[in-house]
Amino acid sequence: MLTYPYQKLNAFAAHGSAGNPAAYLRLGADTLTDEQMLKIAGEHKGFVSEMVFVSRSKKADMKLTYYSSECEVDFCGHGTIATMYSLLKSDEELSHKSEVVIETNRKGLLTVYNRIRDEKAVYVKAPKPEKLKCPCEKAEAARALSLPESALDSRYPIGFIDAGLRTLIVPITELQDETTISPDIFELKEFCEADGIDIVLAFSMQTKSDKRIAHTRVFAPRFGYLEDPATGSGNSAFGAYMLENGIWAGEATAIEQGAGEPYNKVCLSVENGELLFGGGAQLIIDGSYFIR
Repeated sequence: MLTYPYQKLNAFAAHGSAGNPAAYLRLGADTLTDEQMLKIAGEHKGFVSEMVFVSRSKKADMKLTYYSSECEVDFCGHGTIATMYSLLKSDEELSHKSEVVIETNRKGLLTVYNRIRDEKAVYVKAPKPEKLKCPCEKAEAARALSLPESALDSRYPIGFIDAGLRTLIVPITELQDETTISPDIFELKEFCEADGIDIVLAFSMQTKSDKRIAHTRVFAPRFGYLEDPATGSGNSAFGAYMLENGIWAGEATAIEQGAGEPYNKVCLSVENGELLFGGGAQLIIDGSYFIR
């Protein structure tokens, strides 16, 4: 029987919000097969959105591999925040470092910044955003989200950006319309698979808090669940979208995310020309994981 350190944390939780659950296994020098990692992630379906497997790296301080219950995931922002917040806070060898480098299985090397002491948060350099050709029109996106086209904000275009995941960005005028979106998971999954979309991010420039720049919701049916309640990669893509469309100049800011209050908090900033996302995490379970 193999035994590994295991934690479950809620990433991006703020002011009583539920955050986004992720769990990680610390494998040390061991490796698991793709089948083993997918099986473990499948056992967590409905319990966490993604599993993170932390192993040794010859290129960086550690390697992170991400799985949902359905498949390996190119990159998981909230899983990275949860894992790195825990390790930088509790690991004696890492806690004194201001930054560490992680190797990701599909997105290369990324830097993580330790700001736990000052902000109770860690920040991650997002994978370099790539603007993609939009695969659909506004009317198609509205139908996929079970919205009338009139609900979409005419001031802003639909965007399609990869900042870790291929993210379709859909502007909604009214916060009330955005927070009550309720798409059919099977129809939305079919729409995403047909157009090569990993996740759909809907946003409104109306916010509940005047300290937030925008409100977002993220839908991820391709990964085995309808909604991602707090998202690093999706909001990184949205950060690139805001920069491109003159909504944001790159100063430190925060997004409120979720369908119901209290909303989760995802921080964004541009530093030295790099887009960063950040947040904290709340520890829920600390124990061991057994593999027979």
